[in-house]
Amino acid sequence: MASEDALGINGLGRIGKLSLWHHVARKHFPKLVVNLGREVGTSLDAVCEVIEKDSTYGSMHRFLFGVNAEPCIKIVDRERNLLEVAGVPVIILQEARNPQQIAWREHGVRVVVDCTGVFVDPTSPPDAPKGALRGHLDSGAEAVINSSAFKIKAAGRPMPEDAVTLIQGINHDLFNPTKHHVISAASCTTTALAHMVKPLLDRLDASAIMTASMSTVHAATNSQSVLDSVPKAGANDLRKTRSALNNIILTSTNAARALEQVIPRIKEVGFMADSVRIPTPTESLIILNITFQSQLKSDGSSTITGETINRIYGDDARGRQKGILVYSDAQNVPKDVTGMRAAVVIEGHETHTRTGFVNVDLKQIPGLSDELLSKLPTSVIQMPVTHAKIFGWYDNEYGSYTNMLGDLTKHIQDSLD
Repeated sequence: MASEDALGINGLGRIGKLSLWHHVARKHFPKLVVNLGREVGTSLDAVCEVIEKDSTYGSMHRFLFGVNAEPCIKIVDRERNLLEVAGVPVIILQEARNPQQIAWREHGVRVVVDCTGVFVDPTSPPDAPKGALRGHLDSGAEAVINSSAFKIKAAGRPMPEDAVTLIQGINHDLFNPTKHHVISAASCTTTALAHMVKPLLDRLDASAIMTASMSTVHAATNSQSVLDSVPKAGANDLRKTRSALNNIILTSTNAARALEQVIPRIKEVGFMADSVRIPTPTESLIILNITFQSQLKSDGSSTITGETINRIYGDDARGRQKGILVYSDAQNVPKDVTGMRAAVVIEGHETHTRTGFVNVDLKQIPGLSDELLSKLPTSVIQMPVTHAKIFGWYDNEYGSYTNMLGDLTKHIQDSLD
């Protein structure tokens, strides 16, 4: 264990519990402090059961340590809510829901990962009536990592200077411990998307991208209803209240906007994003569409082909992004990536491109004078364009997001030392 400080985890939902799994297996932190803010079941045994069992990944000990592993959660001290999980001390806090009132300082916590999904506005003051991310700083933390994207509620309010969005393997090295205290680890989809986009921008000229869009075919989440329910007052997306078990739900995603925060060059591109929720527990798929203004070789073919794109991903997967980006020539289905440690798995078998020509009427381009147009043999030119379709799998819970979040958490903790 390299760190001398405890790690704080606020919330024991999907990402909170799986973050606990990640860190007890990694053993970088000598102690974990998990805040629930309320009683669970009838005793501490219920908390142990929540930690140990999972409907998606199975038992914690078998998932982390193999089929022959034995259960590894022990109650050490009921009065202190002290557990030992895979040899790592874990303190369970149940008194406070407001981050400003959580006893991080008393337990030696310098970094907190907030996994509640409730506190997402980095501009909210620490004493906000319903709690805020900055409350963790008041209660002893030096940095708080939000396990979702920031959402500033007041329109027009700028991002605070001490707040930053970081994705492991993309821009995590921008973390400045003297400046940044409120960090967003973006979302699972933005994480996977960033690792699909960055290799292309690094190797292909971003200015040559004419349009780009993505759809994520996304697993169901706890924001949806198991069965049909009545929408809350003011709800504008009625489909999320329809049964997640029985429907394909069209909805939105902020992945395109969040992507601009970690890869500013994408602002040059008119990027669109949407989400299609399907009845799977965790596996998701990004379908990335990019149209390039092509350069043609002497034989009339495009310099950008499916082979070109796959070579870029393959080189990065074997080189600078090894262990984060995975390139696969196999014909995968969702279950093949469940639990796989990878920000995204490129389905190279399905990478396709098509090159054609677009007629451009120069008369429709602002700023071109009639005098200039009159000197041209024609006002309509043919522009070669290449459309690329790229597929990327990601386990939006443990395999992709929680592992990348865990790496980022370690990096931030190490940077504080």
